[in-house]
Amino acid sequence: MSEKKVWFITGAGRGMGVDIARAALAAGNAVVATGRHSESVTEAVGKADDLLVVKLDVTSHADAEAAVAAAVERFGRIDVLVNNAGNFYAGFFEELTPDQMERQLTTTLVGPMNVTRAVLPVMRRQRSGHVITISSSAGLTGFAFGTAYAASKFGIEGWMESLRPEVAPFGIHTTIVNPGFFRTELLTPESTSFAQRSIDDYAERRAAQIEWWTSQNGRQSGDPAKLAQALLTIANEEPPRRRFIAGADSIGSTEQKVADLQADIELNRERFVSLDLGA
Repeated sequence: MSEKKVWFITGAGRGMGVDIARAALAAGNAVVATGRHSESVTEAVGKADDLLVVKLDVTSHADAEAAVAAAVERFGRIDVLVNNAGNFYAGFFEELTPDQMERQLTTTLVGPMNVTRAVLPVMRRQRSGHVITISSSAGLTGFAFGTAYAASKFGIEGWMESLRPEVAPFGIHTTIVNPGFFRTELLTPESTSFAQRSIDDYAERRAAQIEWWTSQNGRQSGDPAKLAQALLTIANEEPPRRRFIAGADSIGSTEQKVADLQADIELNRERFVSLDLGA
């Protein structure tokens, strides 16, 4: 196994995870492809000598530990972890139920933490490894109707940025990926759930938002196969970049966020610079 890397990919039964798994296999790597339903993963990714399909619900600590143990038993190591599994609870904050908010955070924030916690002991023993976590442009810029999703992705940002210096002494690298609109399956009914509550004040805007989001499925500009190839390149960088802002739309919204932050900095510098001087 010394001539190839072992990739451990979550959410490999649908969408972008399938593209990442196929790309890693095609490049001559070994792949542990995981998903809530192992049969769906096998059907989506196919079969290969260097492929191990494992059941993994990222919200389950036990599943995470068992999947990592199976990976190490088969391949002896884990070189690249791709935290990809996710879902989308769309809606105005007041109309999202506490349960929906919790499910969003549990899957797309706590889930990657569960898997990473299980993988890190393996990488520490190796004194090498690379944790790649799929965030979103929504991890840097919030948007109406995306309060739950953005909350989880903003959490990913803080967690991953803080994790980086903690694991760097062990030779472990981290990369945050901020895709914009890519033709994944995130906007399909299997992955997107709309707010359950209905408040009259939001009715007109809610209807327009649901119509728009539903219409975007399959029409996103980004090609997930190209993103998968980019991740292969990043995994072979020395050292890997800390962040990959993927897609012109994501770059554009991030540039606007930086400009907005700079404007806020200048406003506060002008009005409140003396606060730290005790004046």
